[in-house]
Amino acid sequence: MIVEERMYTVRPGKMREFLSLVENEGLAIQTPYLGAPLGYFTTETGELNKAIHLWQFESMGDREEKRARLAADSVWIDFVGKIIPLIDRMENRVLLPTSFSAMGGTAAKASA
Repeated sequence: MIVEERMYTVRPGKMREFLSLVENEGLAIQTPYLGAPLGYFTTETGELNKAIHLWQFESMGDREEKRARLAADSVWIDFVGKIIPLIDRMENRVLLPTSFSAMGGTAAKASA
């Protein structure tokens, strides 16, 4: 099991619009391909204007296959055209659980 962390720096003053688009359009497109996100967060302290979302996958192959199917969806492509202008920076990383993680440590044990 892996978790993908996606962190977007949203343009100042655009967070409400960004979150509204995600909630009202984006998640309905993503969920059939990716499943529900583990969580969707915004920052309150530290570096501001951040939207962070976490997605769970069985493996890197599972992630690649699901994200490729999503990327080919014409409705998703149209949605991306709406949301990209609201984002200044996009980052993502894949997180592997430790052997003592509550989420299980199968990936961590395999990479050790």
